[in-house]
Amino acid sequence: MARPPVLHRVALAPIYAALVFFAALTLIPFAWMLTAALKAPQDFFSGLFLPRGDGLFGIAWNRLTLGNFLRLFREFGTARALVNSFFISSVTSTLATLFCAMGGYALAKFPFRGRGPITWLVLAALIVPGTLLIAPGYQIIWRLGLLGTYTGLLLPGLAPAFGLFLFRQAMLNTVPTELIDSARIDGAGELRIFFTIVLPLVRPMIGAFLLLTFLGAWNNFIGPQVILQRPELLPLSVANTNLKGLYADDYGLITASTLVSIAPMLCLFLLLQREFISGLTSGAVKG
Repeated sequence: MARPPVLHRVALAPIYAALVFFAALTLIPFAWMLTAALKAPQDFFSGLFLPRGDGLFGIAWNRLTLGNFLRLFREFGTARALVNSFFISSVTSTLATLFCAMGGYALAKFPFRGRGPITWLVLAALIVPGTLLIAPGYQIIWRLGLLGTYTGLLLPGLAPAFGLFLFRQAMLNTVPTELIDSARIDGAGELRIFFTIVLPLVRPMIGAFLLLTFLGAWNNFIGPQVILQRPELLPLSVANTNLKGLYADDYGLITASTLVSIAPMLCLFLLLQREFISGLTSGAVKG
């Protein structure tokens, strides 16, 4: 027998209470970061969240300021670094998603000679630490004359082994071979099949991989320093290191910069959270 609605709600109350508690626990660091970014340097340690004073609830509301954000964009060139980060991350994530989807589709649905060894090679590349590739990658980019350019930074990340294998598995599980054969019989070309039939079927995986790749490119710290080598080309992840002082640190300024860095990621995750979760679980059960 089904439970009465009242008893059902009472049974779910502890679950919702736990969810609210952990949600509040997760949001506390973001609340602290926001309030710290609004503090003047002399008020940074005056209170855990907001500066103490004679205002409402014992808080000095008149001492809250946007000065840290204004200094970021006026004195430290944060706007240019922010544009650089958006450019690097958007181009990397878009092209990597497209090329990995193409490669995964080929490995999953095209019976060509050498497909097995290539798949094993992609799997073997997954276990190679990225730090081991810095020196040989730098030498290749130097020989190609791409140091100090965005091309030298973007090229190595356009077809990661993780993305190739991820899309291969997604194509095997969600794209029926019979559907592709039917499209070919109807006269559709391979590009039309890929863009109009295959990509819509793996849309959740596209959203998940796009978000992961964008986040990885946004937080890339070593690559831009090694390849770009020019201050005007550096992204926000590297430009933030210039905020540290020689003898003292302006913690409010650093916190404001951190908030500017994570805000685009939060917005992107909120936009793609449904595709992200669907993409992570789409390969759990073979369809």
